[in-house]
This record gives sequence, C-alpha cells and structure tokens, in this order.
Amino acid sequence: MVEVDLHLHTTASDGRLTPSELVSMAGNRGLKVIAITDHDSTEGLAEAFLAAEQFPDLNIIPGIELSSDIPGKEIHLLGYFLDYKNEKFQQTLTEFREGRVDRAKRMVQNLEAMGLPVSWERVLELADGAVGRPHIAQAMLEKGYISTPQEAFAKYIGRNGPAYAERPKLTPVDGVKMIRGVGGIAVMAHPIEMGELSDLREILPTLRDAGLSGIEVHYGTYTQDQIQILSSIADDNGLLQCGGTDYHALGTPGEKEVGMVGPTIEIARDLYKLAGLNIDSLK
Repeated sequence: MVEVDLHLHTTASDGRLTPSELVSMAGNRGLKVIAITDHDSTEGLAEAFLAAEQFPDLNIIPGIELSSDIPGKEIHLLGYFLDYKNEKFQQTLTEFREGRVDRAKRMVQNLEAMGLPVSWERVLELADGAVGRPHIAQAMLEKGYISTPQEAFAKYIGRNGPAYAERPKLTPVDGVKMIRGVGGIAVMAHPIEMGELSDLREILPTLRDAGLSGIEVHYGTYTQDQIQILSSIADDNGLLQCGGTDYHALGTPGEKEVGMVGPTIEIARDLYKLAGLNIDSLK
C-alpha cells in the first residue's frame, strides 16, 4: 500500500463512491495524501474535506480532471490546489458538464440506431446527476449487451467506437492555462493512453512551456517497464513524477483500488511546495 494517490473519482463525476466513502476508504487504509479529481467537477470537494476531519493524518488536495484534444488524440489533464471557488472557472465547468450530458444523449441515440437500445432514464439514474460514459456502459451491462464495462468502451463507446460522440473540448495548452489561471498545478494524466511515445515526447515541451508541472508516471494499469520509460521522459523534461489509481470503484476485475498505486510522499511534498504551501502543513 502506498501513502499517496493523486487520481480519484467520486459520484461527483463517474465514480461509484461518494466523497465521504472514498475519504473513509483512504483514511482507513492509512494514506497520507489523496487528490479528488472528478471530471469537470469540484462538487465533491466540500463533502470530502468534511469527511477528512475524521482522519487527522489524511490530507486532501482539491483537484479536477479536464479533457483536452489534439487531432486524433485525447489528452486528460489533472489540476491540483486550484481555486475551485472561482466564479468564472465554475461557469466554464458548468458548460463542460452540459456538453458531457449532450454527448451522452447522442451516444444513447447511436446505440439505439445500432439495435442496442438503453434507457436514457436508466443512464441518468445510474449517474445520479453526473453523466459519463461509464454509466452508459453500466446500462449496457444490465441489458446483457456486454460482459464487462471495458467491453463497452472497446467495442462501442470508446473514441473509435461506432456509437462514440464528440463534445467541445479544450486544446491541451488551453487546458494547462485554465488550471494555471486559477492557481492550480497542471499534470498530464495517463500519458501512455495518448498513443505513441514519440507523440508524447513531441508535445511535452510545448505543454511544459505553457505551465505543465508533471505527468502521471505511476498509474493503475502501468507495467514496471512503462513506469521506467515515463520516469525517464519526466526527468528529460523536468517534470514531476506523479500518479494514482484513477479509482472509480467500478468493481471490474483487476481494478486498482485506493492506495494500490501512487507516487512517493516526496512527490506530494514537491506539489505542496509548488502550491506555495508550508511543507509543515503536510502531516
């Protein structure tokens, strides 16, 4: 078990645990630092901070995960220590979430056109207010169209799937600037998912110049060889080696749970320093 997990989702986006449940899991497992990084939402942070009062040794980093796009590729960005109460920032997030709902509706329509109807009302029930593709996958699973949620992404609603629908997104540079604009620290999430490592090496200098501070080296599904490669790439670009489980509590086989994957406590200390916080505030 590691002490730091910087990539976690709750019911404020597409996770299955409430912020309180997630914090309790982390606290009971002895973690020292976690970041709540819901998609396009900071709605779970207040509940998470309140729940953390029961765990005096657990530190909560306010975070978010944003989707960005370059031609043919999707790049996710994590933001840490951001001023999430900023009104303009919250308005932008509201627009992103509205785009997420619209995209989900179009995917459900696409599935119906393919002869795989799922109820939009059921998707909304599963989402409980924060719709994402995992909720569509769960609805498909309940209908017996697939055997695992991963199969839904691989065959139907993944980026290259026949039911996939796009939504307006940021460029990666604009995403980094958005995070930096509210005082946050920007980190690239799961960089291997981007595709070719040559593409990653090509884009990192541009993102670093825009204000990127790190990449996820440690990630739920990464092998030791992949970690070593990403560690070298991070060092070459002067970036922090961050990471986490990307835990959603989906219950899928092999899912990495809170505290199974993450960076060292020293990386967490570096993040606190970058945020201008007294290192003594990290218990």
